[in-house]
Amino acid sequence: MLKLSVGYQFLEDESFYEIVKRTKEQIEEVYFAYPNFASGRSMLEDEITEPFKEEIEQIRNMGIKLDLLFNANCYGENAISRSLSNQVISTVKNVRPDVVTTTSPAIAYIVKNNFPEIKTRASVNMKIGSVKGMQYLEPIFDSFCIAKECNRDLSLLKDISHYAKENGKQITILANSGCMRNCSGQIFHDNMVAHEADIAKNDNIGFVPYTCWNYLRDSKNFVSVLQNTWIRPEDIDNYEPYADLIKIATRMHSNPAMVISAYAKRKFKGNLLDLFEPGYSPAFAPYIIDSSLLPMDFWQKTTECNKKCENCNYCATVLEKSLISTDM
Repeated sequence: MLKLSVGYQFLEDESFYEIVKRTKEQIEEVYFAYPNFASGRSMLEDEITEPFKEEIEQIRNMGIKLDLLFNANCYGENAISRSLSNQVISTVKNVRPDVVTTTSPAIAYIVKNNFPEIKTRASVNMKIGSVKGMQYLEPIFDSFCIAKECNRDLSLLKDISHYAKENGKQITILANSGCMRNCSGQIFHDNMVAHEADIAKNDNIGFVPYTCWNYLRDSKNFVSVLQNTWIRPEDIDNYEPYADLIKIATRMHSNPAMVISAYAKRKFKGNLLDLFEPGYSPAFAPYIIDSSLLPMDFWQKTTECNKKCENCNYCATVLEKSLISTDM
């Protein structure tokens, strides 16, 4: 059975350690960014460093692997600097992770050369979605979290998986991203996240920089959410021939315990939007997508189709049947 990689989140009401403990048989690793270090999501602040470190050690002591993230989309003028190298080396020595996931070939190179015992993984944000893409960086990466757009292309997944197995590499699949498939605003957004601390200090214009939220202001675009890359908990084990690990996005989710439980149990009943990070429940309100109303053949249909959504009405028909109002 495929095991999970889950994203650490500092919580006020319950420790993340307790959430992991409840489903530890299904979890292989916990991934996280170090406090006050730029990553692909908002930074953890300095003041939670000590409780964070305590939880991470508790998780390690359960036999769960640790995956340290250096997955910011941009490191600016420090991208290949000795300063960044020193910072990475110091952080790795402090954390002692089993895996380092990064968007930066330079950081992968730094880790490989200084910590050969630590596995390196290409971040999903690198959008590596082909054998060629893997080959270019094969010397510095042991595994690849492949582009989300591969999730519903079984022919491509078969090719990637075959190459990985033949060459001693591993494949991770991100299951519950809410991001738009082939999002044309992702690079802009990810670069903003890498510089969010500096951006917050500026006198900024009134532009909303989130392509997906702008797009979903028009209800006629709701169908695109069904055309995205997410995988239902019920369908996860279909990926056993293609993947070594399933990544679950929970670093920013409002209810990480619920998401982890759903994927650990391979079962979810409720608003499908609540599984995703980002989730779009506010954009759809007062409507929800009732997960129990998706047809039994949804996974098969969406993994075998040609992705020419403009010429197909399958997902529109599914949305019509599964979109229900919560207004009484």
